[in-house]
Amino acid sequence: MLSWSVTFFVISLVAAVFGFGGIAGSAVGIAKILFFAFLVLFVISVITSIFKGKKTTL
Repeated sequence: MLSWSVTFFVISLVAAVFGFGGIAGSAVGIAKILFFAFLVLFVISVITSIFKGKKTTL
């Protein structure tokens, strides 16, 4: 699950770069939503893996 969170986090960062740079003005809202959604998923994944005792690798 952590790898999926990281993957989607990177995808949302790429979407944010295009959206915030003015290339696709309509993608700004979507990029913001994806960025924060996958940031939350990433943090939850890290916290749950810490509590399970697994070593997290990024």
